[in-house]
Amino acid sequence: MNKKLVAKRNYVLRKVLNSENNLEIIKDFIQAILKIQIKKIELNRYLEEKAKNLPSEDNFGVVDVRVKTKENEELNVGIQFLDGKYIRTKLLLYYTLIHNNQLEYNTKREIVKTITINILDFNYYPNFCYHKVINLSNKKEFDEEIVELHILELPKFQSIYLNSLNKEEQWMTYLKGDNEEEVLRVKRLNYKIAKLDKLVEEFWNKEVIE
Repeated sequence: MNKKLVAKRNYVLRKVLNSENNLEIIKDFIQAILKIQIKKIELNRYLEEKAKNLPSEDNFGVVDVRVKTKENEELNVGIQFLDGKYIRTKLLLYYTLIHNNQLEYNTKREIVKTITINILDFNYYPNFCYHKVINLSNKKEFDEEIVELHILELPKFQSIYLNSLNKEEQWMTYLKGDNEEEVLRVKRLNYKIAKLDKLVEEFWNKEVIE
């Protein structure tokens, strides 16, 4: 795990990224992981309102956004880091939180499909694939998947053997952060990653976590 993100990583990235000025970073990451093209993205603001009522600020993710793809499909997307306890329960609880929070809005916008991106800095599933997608559905009642979970296991990813890196590989390299040369490489390749790295650096220089 990138050492800048180890301590209270959900908290730190939430503080850094939940700004209209940084939506381009979130957009780039989501596009890379979900393999979609986004033409509109907006923050879901209720996390800020709920923070004071939750038992731990580190337990409700990094960011939650509403996106519209170039195909005009609307999605609710949440991103979180997970620790090593009760993984399956946390995956479903986070999904439920992010999906149901759509009801918090007093607008007339529709409740849409939710996708969560879950980042692990340890190996959990017994395979070699670092990016696992889980789709859950009730075939008797629904025509398509209604639950989509993406799990990224950082230790399984190896960038040092790759001559060229696509966007997903760039983000995985940065998040894993175990090789300084490779991190510098992706910061040169992707200015949004470089911008995030600068923001995190500035956070640690200015902020004190209680």
